[in-house]
Amino acid sequence: MKKESIDVDKLPFSKLFTDYLAQNDTLSQYFETFPFDEHSIKQHAENFDFQSDRTKVVDLLTDFHKNFDTPNSAFNQIKKLQKESSLAVVTGQQLTLYGGPLFTIYKTLTAIIYAKRWSVLLDRPVIPVFWLADEDHDIEEVIKLTFPQNSSSSSIEYKHSYNSSEVPPVSNVKFDAGFEQFKNEVGDVLDRTDFFDDLWNRLHTAYKTGQTFRSAFGSWLLHIFEGEGLILAGSNTKPIKQFSRGLLSSAVTNSEQIYSALENTTHNLIDDLYHGQVQVHPSNLFFIDDSGARQKIQSEGQNWQTQDRSWSTDELKEQIEESPERFSPNVFLRPILQDHLLPTIGYVAGPGETAYYAQMKEMYHTFDRKLPVIIPRFSITLVESAIDRILEKLPFEVQTYNDRIEDLEKRFVDQSEEVDIEKFFGIWKQQMEDLTSAKKDEIKEIDPSLAGSAGKAKAVYFSELDKLKGKVYRSVKQQENVQLNRISKIKNNLFPNGNLQEREIAFIYFMNKYGNDIWIELMALIEDDIPDNHKLIYL
Repeated sequence: MKKESIDVDKLPFSKLFTDYLAQNDTLSQYFETFPFDEHSIKQHAENFDFQSDRTKVVDLLTDFHKNFDTPNSAFNQIKKLQKESSLAVVTGQQLTLYGGPLFTIYKTLTAIIYAKRWSVLLDRPVIPVFWLADEDHDIEEVIKLTFPQNSSSSSIEYKHSYNSSEVPPVSNVKFDAGFEQFKNEVGDVLDRTDFFDDLWNRLHTAYKTGQTFRSAFGSWLLHIFEGEGLILAGSNTKPIKQFSRGLLSSAVTNSEQIYSALENTTHNLIDDLYHGQVQVHPSNLFFIDDSGARQKIQSEGQNWQTQDRSWSTDELKEQIEESPERFSPNVFLRPILQDHLLPTIGYVAGPGETAYYAQMKEMYHTFDRKLPVIIPRFSITLVESAIDRILEKLPFEVQTYNDRIEDLEKRFVDQSEEVDIEKFFGIWKQQMEDLTSAKKDEIKEIDPSLAGSAGKAKAVYFSELDKLKGKVYRSVKQQENVQLNRISKIKNNLFPNGNLQEREIAFIYFMNKYGNDIWIELMALIEDDIPDNHKLIYL
C-alpha cells in the first residue's frame, strides 16, 4: 500500500466540513475544541466530568454484549470503564447488511486510532466504542449493497417482508426467508478469490436467517476488529432505557431551553454562511406504539401528542418514568443519551454528523454537559492496481473524475484531437494536385493522347487517399473509445453513482479481493496521520 492526499475542498464536501478540517476560527464558537490541537485535548480531558455511575455502566455494557459473539478481550475492555480516569472515543452508524459501505470501516478504524493515540497523550485508558444505531426504524437505508463492475455499479437489495410504515426498530428485525436470496445474489457478484471461502464462512457466522440486524452487525464488527480493543454500545434495551429515563424526562422538562439553544445556534450558523444540517423541532422524542413503530411526539406549550395519543407535561414525564422503553431519542437527543452511558471524550463523525454536532454545543450545556471533541473520520478512496495503471494513461487528476461523464469525455476528445485529419489530407491532396498538374503538362508534350490517363491516375490516387483517411479516422476513433472506456471505468470505481467511493461501495468487496486483514494493514498505514484531507490508498 502507498498513500497520497487530496485537499477536501476539491471534493464534494460541505463548506462547514472543509472549514472544520482547516480549523477555521469562525467555527470555533460552535465546538469545545478542535481535534488536532493536543494542548486543548489535554485541557478538555482534565476538565472532563462523567456524571453517571460507572459500576452500573459496566454492568449494562457487559449485559449488552451478551447479544453478540463477543471475544473475552472486549469484556476486559468494558471493565476498564470502571476506572474513574477512563474515557471513550465513540463512533456509530446504522446497522447495515454485511457492514455496509466503506465509511463504516473508516469510522471504526478512526475511533481505534484515536483511542490509542489519546491513551498515550493523556496517560489514561481510552476505549474505542462503536455505537449501534439500534433505535433507527428506516430499514430502507440499510438493505442495499453496491459493488463495482467494469463500467457500472451493481446494487443488490434484501427483499424483506416488512411494511415500511410499520417496521419496528431495525435492530429487532430478524432475517427471514428473503435473506437467502439476497445472500445468493451477493455471492454471485463476488469473485471466487483466494479469500472468498474464508470471508463467506466468517460473514455468515454472524449474518444468517433468524438473527437480528443488531446481533449480526455487532458480531461482524467485533470479529473484524478483534484484538483492537473495540466494544459496542446502544440504547435499545429496557435496562439502558431505565438507566436513561431521567435524561429523557429532562428533555421534556427543559424542552423550551433546548429548542431555544438549537434554534439560536442554527440561525447563527446560517448567518455565518454555513447551514443547519437538521431541522429543529420543539420536541426531541419519539413514542414507540403497540406495533413497535416509532411516532414523532409533537409539542406545543404543555401539550404533547402523537397521531393517536396526547399528554400533559406531567403525564408525559410520568409515562417516561413508568415505561422509558416506549420512548426513543431523535438525532439531537441521541448523542446526549450516548454520553450519559459512556465517558465520551471524543466522537468520530462523518461530514453530516459534524454539521449537526455544530448545532448542539449550547444544547449540551442545557444538560450541564460539554460537547465531546468531534473527530472527523478518515476519508479514503482505495485505488486498485488495475485502475492505477490506466490512470497514468489519461490526462486527468483523480478528483476530476467526480465530474459528469459527458464533460469528461468531451474534455478528453478536445484535448486528444492534436491532428486535424481533414486539414492533413487536404494539404496532401493539394500537393498531389499541384504535382499532377505539372506532370500532366509534361505528358502532353510527349503524347497529348495520354493526358486523360494522367487525370485518371490522379483520381485513383485521390480515391486511395480517401480510403486511407477513413482508416485513420477509424483508428483514432478506436483509440478514443479505448480511452473513453477507461475514463468510464475509473469514474465508476472512484466515484460510483456520482458519489465518493466510501459512501457507496460495500467494504466486503475489498475484503474478498485483498483478505480479512486489509483493514488492519490500512490502519497501520495511517495510524500517525490526521484526517484533515482525503487519502488515496493505492492497493
